[in-house]
Amino acid sequence: MATLQNKKVVVVGGSSGIGFAVALGALQSLASLVIIASSNKARVEDAVARLKAHNLPGEIRGEVLDAKDSDAVKAFAVALGAVDHIVWTSGDVPKAELGGPSGPFSIADSVDKGQGIAGQRPFPGGALGSSVATALEGLTRGLAVDIAPVRVNLICPGLINTELIEKMFGEHKDHITKTYVEKILMKRGGDPSECAEAYLFVMKCGYITGQKIDVEGGYLLI
Repeated sequence: MATLQNKKVVVVGGSSGIGFAVALGALQSLASLVIIASSNKARVEDAVARLKAHNLPGEIRGEVLDAKDSDAVKAFAVALGAVDHIVWTSGDVPKAELGGPSGPFSIADSVDKGQGIAGQRPFPGGALGSSVATALEGLTRGLAVDIAPVRVNLICPGLINTELIEKMFGEHKDHITKTYVEKILMKRGGDPSECAEAYLFVMKCGYITGQKIDVEGGYLLI
C-alpha cells in the first residue's frame, strides 16, 4: 500500500478543519515533513502543538502566511525549496498577476486544491460562488497540462463538519445543516478526516492528474 514515506507535504490552511485533517493524515501516512501555513500565528502554533501531541514520526513545522498576498505566497514558495506535495485548503487565494500561477508550483510533485460543490449544484443567490467553483475545474485541468509532470487535482467537499460551518451560519447553523442533511444520501455531514482521505489518495496515486473528486455524501445525486 502506498504511503507518504520520505515525502514533504505543505498544507496551506492547515491550522483547522479539512487542512488540519490532511496534515494529520499525512503524518499518519509517514510523511517525513509536514508544514502547515495559515494567517493567524496563534492558530498555527496551536495546530502544531495538537499535531505533535499525536507523537507520530515526521517533522512538523508551522508558518504564518497571508494567502491573499501574491508576493508573500511567492516568497513562501521559494523559501520552501523542493517539496513533494502542496495542498491548498485555505479559502484565501492570491491576487492574480501576469505570468500565471505556475511558478510557485514548479517545486512540487503534486498540487491539490479544495473547493466546494456549489459549481455543480448552485443555490439561490450563489451565482458568484458557483462561477468561481466552476472556474476552478478548468483551472485544475489547465494547470495539469501547463505544469506537467507536476500533478494537479481538485477536491470538492460537501457539508463537512468544521469550524467554517459555525463561522458561515452562526446561530442559524443547526437549522441550515439539518435542512442540508435531509438532502444528503448519507443523512449526515462529513468528518474532516473523511474528506482528508481524498487528498491523501491524490497525493499517493502518482497516475492521477487534472481530475476532480467530490466528497459530498451523495448530495449531488438527489
